[in-house]
Amino acid sequence: MELLTGLGLATAAGLNAYIPLLALGVLSRYTDLVTLPPAWAWLENGWVLAIVAALLVIEVVADKIPALDSINDVVQTVVRPTAGGIVFGSGTAAETPAVTDPGAFAQSGQWVPVLIGVLVVLAVSLTKSAVRPAANVATAGVAAPVLSTVEDGVSLGLVVVAVLIPVVVLIAVAALAVVGYRLLRRRRRRAAAAHHGIVST
Repeated sequence: MELLTGLGLATAAGLNAYIPLLALGVLSRYTDLVTLPPAWAWLENGWVLAIVAALLVIEVVADKIPALDSINDVVQTVVRPTAGGIVFGSGTAAETPAVTDPGAFAQSGQWVPVLIGVLVVLAVSLTKSAVRPAANVATAGVAAPVLSTVEDGVSLGLVVVAVLIPVVVLIAVAALAVVGYRLLRRRRRRAAAAHHGIVST
């Protein structure tokens, strides 16, 4: 389940680095939907949230202006993988303590979730960077704001789904348990009635 959450968040970061970062920080700070591991608790700091929100506004505006969106994509090719590593690592509840001994850190495998997040984001981000200039040329720049808005919407949707996966699974398990319990009770009643020679209706 944590893997699905991490993958959803990393894919969202590939489209917009700041939406999943801001969502995780805000949800962890103000709700019980997300509980960040101690190593990632800095994401819910007020100053961090303010900076990420400001960067999100800049990203949203810059990504909708033809030509500037391509420059933004070059800059974001560095930022998005970093964000993806962070959100994948925090989404999978990976403990990533301060690295005082690189050898021990490498052997612990705690870097694996961060690396997976980086690779997922790179794949999405590089695809976006390749498609956008072609779309801008083909549509004389009209595609930039449309594609950017769609990407922002998909990024937000992926965050919502990734965060709600555990909640949906928990609700589904609870519902199945209730249905199973009722079916079991009904079956026991029928068995008891048949045992006593009573026809169950």
